[in-house]
Amino acid sequence: MSTTTTAPTETRAFQAEVAKLLDIVVHSLYSNREIFLRELISNASDACDKLRYAALTESKLLEDGGADFAIHLAADKAAKTLSIGDNGIGMSRDELIANLGTIAKSGTSEFVKALAQNKDAKSKDVSLIGQFGVGFYSAFMVADKVEVISRKAGEAQGWVWTSEGKGEFSVSESPGAARGTKIILHMKSDAEDFLEPQRLRHVVKTYSDHIALPVILDAAAGEAEAKDETLNSASALWMRSKSEITPEQYNEFYHSIGHAFDEPWHTLHYRAEGAIEYTALLYIPSQKPFDLFHPDRKSQVRLYVNRVFISDQLDGLLPRYFRFVKGVVDSSDLPLNISREMLQDNPTLRKIQGGLVKRLIKDLKERAGDADAYGTFWKTFGAVFKEGLYEDFERRDDLMDLARFTTTSGELVSFKDYAARMKEGQDAIYYITGENLTAVKASPQLEGFAAKGIEVLLLTDPIDEFWVTSVNAYDKKPLKSVAESGTDLSKVKGADDKPEEPAADVSGVIEKLKTALGDTVADVRASSRLTESPVCLVSDTGGMSLHLARMLKQHGESDAGIRKILEVNPKHALIKRFEGLEGEALTEAALLLLDQARIVEGETVPDPAAFARRLAKIMERGL
Repeated sequence: MSTTTTAPTETRAFQAEVAKLLDIVVHSLYSNREIFLRELISNASDACDKLRYAALTESKLLEDGGADFAIHLAADKAAKTLSIGDNGIGMSRDELIANLGTIAKSGTSEFVKALAQNKDAKSKDVSLIGQFGVGFYSAFMVADKVEVISRKAGEAQGWVWTSEGKGEFSVSESPGAARGTKIILHMKSDAEDFLEPQRLRHVVKTYSDHIALPVILDAAAGEAEAKDETLNSASALWMRSKSEITPEQYNEFYHSIGHAFDEPWHTLHYRAEGAIEYTALLYIPSQKPFDLFHPDRKSQVRLYVNRVFISDQLDGLLPRYFRFVKGVVDSSDLPLNISREMLQDNPTLRKIQGGLVKRLIKDLKERAGDADAYGTFWKTFGAVFKEGLYEDFERRDDLMDLARFTTTSGELVSFKDYAARMKEGQDAIYYITGENLTAVKASPQLEGFAAKGIEVLLLTDPIDEFWVTSVNAYDKKPLKSVAESGTDLSKVKGADDKPEEPAADVSGVIEKLKTALGDTVADVRASSRLTESPVCLVSDTGGMSLHLARMLKQHGESDAGIRKILEVNPKHALIKRFEGLEGEALTEAALLLLDQARIVEGETVPDPAAFARRLAKIMERGL
């Protein structure tokens, strides 16, 4: 007679940061506790969508539970438990551990770090948690114990994950588990109102009415006349007429599909008809997700074919510079059984993408008329949107019209605004790149432009170094860096131009500096841009910028190919003093002058000890 052995229960500790997160969720995050039900219902809906897609190529996955997908709620007042169950794709043992015991990509660590820096925790933490996709943990707001019973489609063995949210969880076998996932919440004494049918009806109608699957409240045990009750309309919101949808329903759909807690900055809902038909419901968030610049971040727009979920990680649906957009696209012109690989090169999908981008650009142009509202959007997503200036040649003119830039005027301006304010004699749009606004505003390279009243674009995003060299010009006006050599501002008429005193002849000083500095710089030249500072470093015309060289060096690339030119201010008293220097004193002073230019430019001094020694000598002589 054979015996069956059962795997022992395994107890594990939560990832350290998850334990911190649970404490934050339970004690300080949600002012609106009923959010937990929306999050768990949304997860259940996603699980059913994933199985429906997987079954298109593996029909046997549906053999042990059917294809009639639904989400069931069951309240047991006697046991004080609320269950949320689905017959979706389910989870294996390893997936339970990975999905519920840890968070990938250091998301939790970043989340806790963000909370630590957030002084106004009560008002902002709800939106923060939405950026990190950790909605499951909201269950611990209302439950002092959570059980997750799950069996993955196609597998025979089920598993149960159990935790009281106090630092550890256990995983053991669950032989009788049905396909899908069932979450059992052991309710806290102050959350037992969620066991009342009327309370559940209200929460589901408010937050989950749009879920395309039926959300069914199971009849209470022991009540002879009670019947199962469907609590939501169970129709795809995006397929309804706009006139039938309230702003609140639009917002709740956004919260559900995006697992977000902010309000959308913009909502776009339309149906395209003609050669290609599709329906789109797209949202632009009001807050930046934490992984916006993560290289592995995928599209946040879900693709459906005739209401059947196909993919939520399809890069071809929108270009990457629109990766902050969330929503749904549903088309009847794609085959239901199309694979994700085939989708990447599908011509119909490319036409849908073109239509989506066209409508998004159209709506953004309309919203751009409200400078304050559009400024909010640009400050949140402008650094991503500018990637389109570099990547999307076809739509570059439209994207340039939508671009905004902080300038030396302190305002956020468009190219059109800038061009209209150009000075008499100014034939270029000037910009400066750097690490941050504080650094670029302090650059001596701006002095001559400020004296002439010339507005300069202040570019501080990494992508700025790349799109400016790709765009080259706006409305036939070239883009020029103020950090390049050869800039001549003599033709530009300032607001209060006065006859300038002729600059002193410093050709002798320049020759001395060239000799003293040798090949540490490519050249030494007199500057027309400096008014207060004695020196500055610039790059050669048409060459790599100094800021880009520093960026590449930080990533392990050599900056040996950059031609650094030292410009000197002929009117500055310090430069004139070099006329009387010779020998070692000249060399030491010249190297100190170069180090000063490096520091102002944001570079590190190559030999700090030598710099300190030279500085001490100069101070000794001066004192």
